[in-house]
Amino acid sequence: MGNMGKLQEFDITFKDNKVVYSPGDAVSGTLKITTAQALLFKDIKVNCQGFCGVTSKIDDTAWTVEEQYFSSTLSVADKGTLKQGDHSFPFKFLIPASIPTSFEGNYGKIMYRVRAFIDTSRFSKDYKTEKPFYLLSLLNLNEVPDIHGPSSSSVTKTFTYLLGVKTGTVVLKAQSDMKGYTPGQVIKLTTEIDNRSGKTTGTVVARLIQKVTYQTKKPTIDLRTLVQVEGTGVKADKQAEWKEQIIVPPLRQSSMADCGLINMEYFIQISLKSPVVSFLLPIHIGNISVDTTSAQLSRPPPQTPDPLYSSAKPAKLEHSSRSEPSSHNQGHPTTAPRSARRPAPKPVPRMRVSTSSPSAPPAEMDYLANSMPTLYPLLPPEYSTSTLPHEAPPSYVESCISNT
Repeated sequence: MGNMGKLQEFDITFKDNKVVYSPGDAVSGTLKITTAQALLFKDIKVNCQGFCGVTSKIDDTAWTVEEQYFSSTLSVADKGTLKQGDHSFPFKFLIPASIPTSFEGNYGKIMYRVRAFIDTSRFSKDYKTEKPFYLLSLLNLNEVPDIHGPSSSSVTKTFTYLLGVKTGTVVLKAQSDMKGYTPGQVIKLTTEIDNRSGKTTGTVVARLIQKVTYQTKKPTIDLRTLVQVEGTGVKADKQAEWKEQIIVPPLRQSSMADCGLINMEYFIQISLKSPVVSFLLPIHIGNISVDTTSAQLSRPPPQTPDPLYSSAKPAKLEHSSRSEPSSHNQGHPTTAPRSARRPAPKPVPRMRVSTSSPSAPPAEMDYLANSMPTLYPLLPPEYSTSTLPHEAPPSYVESCISNT
């Protein structure tokens, strides 16, 4: 804690050492102060706050924009003297019911913490300490509009080959069996390639992409390829169907509803290397899986556009909601042989906490990793250790252009 002068201990502990909370919970605990000698003070306060900060510089904590979700302050002791020895002050705060999940990204974070302050007389040193906690707000996929049925799209590309002498067309269609998944579930992809040209196509690639948008003055977009699978090309004048399965890694949920500064989206990008053609299938990642047994499947889909897609809908991306017959012969391509699978990146269930205060908590919330093994699919993974190729997927603008 650095030089604390008269303080031997100045520490916040949560009741039952609980570090993961849900919206609407109470955060209670104790502020413990041990003084080496008597300490005169004006006020001792405990504050609980939740906020979001974003920046346009990577790993910067001087936020360019901030958004506060709540902040409540409790005065636990009025003006007086702390005698030498141990003192403890209980605190309890109520977390609001609608606030976003904790989040830590390259250009911003959603953070929750309890802080304590001792205001001393004018010429003495003030003291502060803080302890973060993790807030988990579950996304029930069944509450996402139009979640039932597959996510599907297609694109037709006309191209020239043989130095521009010949012209051919390729039709690329794909669909995922569902529009929403939870970590550990399997995305079943069916891709059809109709090669109406005299030239073999390049390999077909499916990528699971995470797109995080940070609302700075000029929005900062962070794109990551989380999983990538490949299948062979299709020979001249042939049609092929490629079936592939992607296991959803431990990912944080899409659409952080109560946060205005950070938006999280997931897509499956289907692309051919040559001719260059690609499109995106929007999907949702949540914590409570889609109930496929419900009668909803027989209802015709509503015709209203899904507000969750509207922010990033490429001009030519069409969401067809046809319910296809589920004849998935799992993972065996009809003509495309064994796909080169790259392993999903290994999640690191940790949360870096960087603060500017001299008496900050340990840099890593290791206890999240140690005491909560069952929670790891819900914690924010870091893909920095990933061995995946780091070439960025085409931007949305490029995707739109390649669709024309």
